[in-house]
Amino acid sequence: MAGAWKDGNRVRLLENGEEYFPRVFETMAGARNELLVETFILFDDAVGRQLQQVLIDAARRGLRVELTVDGYGSHDLPGDFVNALTAAGVRVHVFDPRPRLFGFRVNIFRRMHRKIVVVDGRVAFVGGLNFSHDHLRDHGPAAKQDYAVEVEGPLVADIRELAEGAVAPPTHWWRRRQVGTAVATRQDAGNAVALFVARDNQHRRDEIESHYREAIRAARREVIIANAYFFPGYRLLRELRNAARRGVDVRLVLQGNPDMPWVRWVALTLYDYLLQAGVRIYEFCERPLHAKVATIDGHWATVGSSNLDPLSLSLNLEANVVVRDRAFAGSLRERLVALMARHCVVIGPEQAPPRTPWRRLLTFLAFHATRRFPRWAGLLPGHQRPALPVTVTPSANDPLGAPAGETPHSARDDAGSSADRKSRASAN
Repeated sequence: MAGAWKDGNRVRLLENGEEYFPRVFETMAGARNELLVETFILFDDAVGRQLQQVLIDAARRGLRVELTVDGYGSHDLPGDFVNALTAAGVRVHVFDPRPRLFGFRVNIFRRMHRKIVVVDGRVAFVGGLNFSHDHLRDHGPAAKQDYAVEVEGPLVADIRELAEGAVAPPTHWWRRRQVGTAVATRQDAGNAVALFVARDNQHRRDEIESHYREAIRAARREVIIANAYFFPGYRLLRELRNAARRGVDVRLVLQGNPDMPWVRWVALTLYDYLLQAGVRIYEFCERPLHAKVATIDGHWATVGSSNLDPLSLSLNLEANVVVRDRAFAGSLRERLVALMARHCVVIGPEQAPPRTPWRRLLTFLAFHATRRFPRWAGLLPGHQRPALPVTVTPSANDPLGAPAGETPHSARDDAGSSADRKSRASAN
């Protein structure tokens, strides 16, 4: 699927589970033909069980229902949870399921990290929220701050094409595939120009990063990026530095209260480099930041699943929506500015780690590691598997990642794939 800018879209920003879950479940409950759902993490908690019931109800109404989860992120999903879905007619797909080897997880790299919902080919949701209770404030101090976008209009066809391709049976290259069931025709729904960008390990290896770099390079007034796992490649760091040096107000919102302590430590190695160029850094300390969003010059914005770290930019399957629309970009900007003003700590040179010889060495190593990581990533394990649903479900007491008898088939990566609950939170 080659992405192209599409006019005539309606886009709506959704913040946190309080806005996202009611809207996505309401839309799914009104489906008439099909539901396509992809998520990195699906937990057997209050939110996961609500999704389960919506999918079961849809399947019982005769809809085509496809659910794809990641074999690493959703490894502990109970067998009885999956069995209830498949018994109702939901087709469950697992991306790269692997049993533990001597107690260790082996599917660490090339995760299916996308979070996508497509309803009847008419409405789509793309963002960073998994189907788990930790995206709701009542989860407590570990509740995550995140965003998603709801899309109606011609762009939905591109989103559906990607989701469909992950679950459709493979065909020979000379055969034209007939995909899916009857869905809504492409009709204008609003005035937003938008683009769907996805990253894979074959044809679109740097698709998302390249759009970031292009937009930052063109910035004239302001760049605001809120990203949970910030350790980008050298080229993106250079664009941020150059933008700040030419007078652009560059602000980064990063984790100050991370779910994994090493996340902030890694980002700290870059602070001195960015602060010297004039980049302003804010740390969100109220609770874990899980956002993957940006807005530039009040008219460009992106929302999606891609972190700005080596896993997302060089290994994982990711998906973002990029929007050129002043109303949408303005709404995102307003929320991020409020977040910085009310819930963030400003990191200036005096708060940055001291420039000791040891830290300078770490910074030097970090730069060169990120500069060469895309090349190293190609050496990591990768394979290609057909997109088939789970054919042997786990027993009630077995987790999805270690089914009794036979390992379920995985969902397809266009090029390849190969990546305990706390460790999964890293870069999710």
